[in-house]
Amino acid sequence: MQLIVNQEQFELRCGEKLILKHTQAAPCIYLGYGKENIEMYRGNFDIKDEIIERIPLSYFKVIEKSRGYHIEFSRGTGEAAFTLTIAKEGNRIVLNGKATDKRYNRTWLRLHADADECVYGGGEQFSYLNLRGKNFPIFTSEQGVGRNKSTYTTFLADVNDKAGGDYYWTFFPQATFVSSRKYYLHIDESCYTALDFRHEAYHEMHLWSDSFRILLETGTSYIDILDKLTDLLGKQPILPEWTYKGAWLGIQGGTEVCERKLNTMLAYNSDITGIWAQDWQGIRMTSFGKRLMWNWKWNEKLYPDLPAKMKEWKAKGVRFMGYINPYVAVEGDLFEEAKGKGYLVKNQEDSDYLVDFGEFYCGIVDFTNPEACTWYKSVIKTYMLDFGLDGWMADFGEYLPTDCKLFSGEDAMVMHNKWPALWAQINYEALEENGDLGEKIYYMRAGATGSQKYSTLMWAGDQNVDWSLDDGLASVMTAALSVGMTGHGLHTSDIGGYTTLYDMKRTKELFMRWTEFCAFTPIMRTHEGNRPDDNWQFDSDRETIKHFAWCTRIHTMLYEYLKLAIEENSLKGIPVMRPLFIHYEEDNNTHDLKYQYLLGRDLLVAPVYNPGENIRKLYLPEDEWVYLWNGKTYHGGDVEVLAPIGKPPVFYRKTSRFEDLFTQLRDTPYDV
Repeated sequence: MQLIVNQEQFELRCGEKLILKHTQAAPCIYLGYGKENIEMYRGNFDIKDEIIERIPLSYFKVIEKSRGYHIEFSRGTGEAAFTLTIAKEGNRIVLNGKATDKRYNRTWLRLHADADECVYGGGEQFSYLNLRGKNFPIFTSEQGVGRNKSTYTTFLADVNDKAGGDYYWTFFPQATFVSSRKYYLHIDESCYTALDFRHEAYHEMHLWSDSFRILLETGTSYIDILDKLTDLLGKQPILPEWTYKGAWLGIQGGTEVCERKLNTMLAYNSDITGIWAQDWQGIRMTSFGKRLMWNWKWNEKLYPDLPAKMKEWKAKGVRFMGYINPYVAVEGDLFEEAKGKGYLVKNQEDSDYLVDFGEFYCGIVDFTNPEACTWYKSVIKTYMLDFGLDGWMADFGEYLPTDCKLFSGEDAMVMHNKWPALWAQINYEALEENGDLGEKIYYMRAGATGSQKYSTLMWAGDQNVDWSLDDGLASVMTAALSVGMTGHGLHTSDIGGYTTLYDMKRTKELFMRWTEFCAFTPIMRTHEGNRPDDNWQFDSDRETIKHFAWCTRIHTMLYEYLKLAIEENSLKGIPVMRPLFIHYEEDNNTHDLKYQYLLGRDLLVAPVYNPGENIRKLYLPEDEWVYLWNGKTYHGGDVEVLAPIGKPPVFYRKTSRFEDLFTQLRDTPYDV
C-alpha cells in the first residue's frame, strides 16, 4: 500500500494497481443530504431518493500514521467535513470513512477504473455477469416478474401488482465486486448502496450513510482473489453427499401422491435421492395459485402416515424434505405463541407488524431478539429435524419493512439488507446445535453478506416458466456465475421455472431443456410451480419421464467429479459453476460469456436456452476439448454443434483425469 501525494492531488496504490485518485477537479469523496421515500407491496419496493445537496470535497490534508494514513477532506479552508483512514489489516486494505458534519446522510466514493476493465459480483445478478456499464442498487427484494421494462410481461406485473422488477432486482444483492484488475472490494455495510459502473474512468459507490467501512485485497489470479474473498466472508460448508447422488422430486398433494410419483420414476430407473414436499404443513389457495399454510408443523390430514413413509423411503435412499420461512401466519398456533411471548417485529404503534403476503397476513419473527431466535430454532429442531425431515427450503427473508421497530432498537432501513443472513444463521445454528450439520440441508433464495458462511445452498428463486433472457432459463446461468463471484459457489434452480402468470405455461420443451441444464449443476431439483395444473411436469408423459430418468443417471455418474468441485468451493472458495475466465484469464473472449460455464475445472457446459434451437453456437477457449456425445476434438474458437434434446452441448478437457468417466457418460443408455 502506498499513498503518493503531489501538491493538490494524491493516489492510493496497492502494488502497481491504482485504487484511488483524488484531484481538486475530480475529487474521490462527495457528501450530501437526501430524503428517501420507500413503499413496500408484497416484497416489492418502490424506492425514490431526492438528493437535496451533493458537495465535492476537493481539499484534503494527509496525516501519516504508523499503520497507514489519515486524510481530512473539506470544501475549502474550513474545518474537515469528512475523514478517511486508510490502514492495512493483514494483507487487506481497510478504508474507514466518516462525516464530521452531522447534516449529511449520503456519501459517494470514487475508485479509479480502466476503460477496458470488467467487474463481476454484486451478489446474485440475473441479467448481467459483467456489471460494467450499469448501476446496481443493493437492496434485497422480490426478484420481480419479467425483470425487463421493455417487455409486456413486466408491464402487466407492474400494473397489476407493482412486481415487474428491473435488471437489478434480486433476492441476493451484495456490495461486493471482483475486478479484472485482480482485486476484490467489499463494502462492509448493510445500508442502501448503489454500485455505479457506468463511467469509463471511475467506479462510484453511493451509500445512504454518513460513514463506511470498505475492504479490498489484491491477488495474482481470480482463483487467488476468490480464496481471499471467502476467507473474509466465510467459506461454505460442504454439501452432504446424498444431496448430489440423484435428483430431488418436487411433489405436492400428500403422502399417496408422493408415493405414486416416486414409484413411477423409480420404475424408469431414475436416480432419486430426495422428495421435496413444500406443502407438508398444508396449503391454501389464492388468486396467485397454490400457496402454503405457514404454520410449521406436519399436516396429518394431507400427509397421513408420513413418519412411517419417510423411514420406508429413506431405506430406499430417498430422503424427505419440507419448507419453512421466517414468518408465521396469523391463523396458526405458532403465531399466537410468538405474539404472546413478544417475539414479533412491531410497527410504529408497538403492535405486531402484519405483512400482506398475497391474500393472507403474517407476523415476522424478530431475529434481533435473542430469545426469539432461540424459540424459532426450537421450532425447526422440534417440528422439522426431530420429526425426521432431512432438509427444507428456507424461503424468503427479503420482506423486512423499512418502517418497522426491532427489539434491538436498530434502524430497520439498515437491518433490511442484513435480514437474509440472519435468517440463514438461524437455520445453520439449528442444524449445528442439533448435531445435523453436514448431514441435513436447507437451501435459500435470499442472501446477504454472511450467507457464504451460513447458507448451505442457494437456489435461484422464482423464474418465469418461459424462455426470457432476464427471467427464464438463461437468467439462471448468469445468476449462478455472478453469485459465485461474490463468494457463494453452490447454486441450483427450479427445473422448468416457477412463476406462471399472464398466460405463461411451462412447455414440454422448456422442461426438458431445463432438466438437461440441471443435470450439469451441483443439485438437480424440480418444482411444480405456483400453478401445477398449468405446467408440464416430470411425469407428464412417457417421453418426459424417460428423458428425466436419463438425466438423473447422468447427474449421478458425475458424483465423484462434483464431490471434488464441491470440496474446492469449501476449501478455496472456487465456485462449482464457474465463468470461463476463471481458468482462461488471458482470453478476452471469455469476459462477457454468461450463457455457458465451466462445471468444475474440466467440463464446459453451454445449455440450449432458446425454443426450437437444435444447433448451438458457442465459444471454446484455447485448449483440447472433446465434445461429450461424439468424441470429436476441438481446439478452441467459435464452434457450432448439433444439440437436439438428449444431447445438451457439453465438452470435456482431453487432459482431464476424469476422461474415463466422461466417456462413460457418452455411453449411458437412454432407455433402461
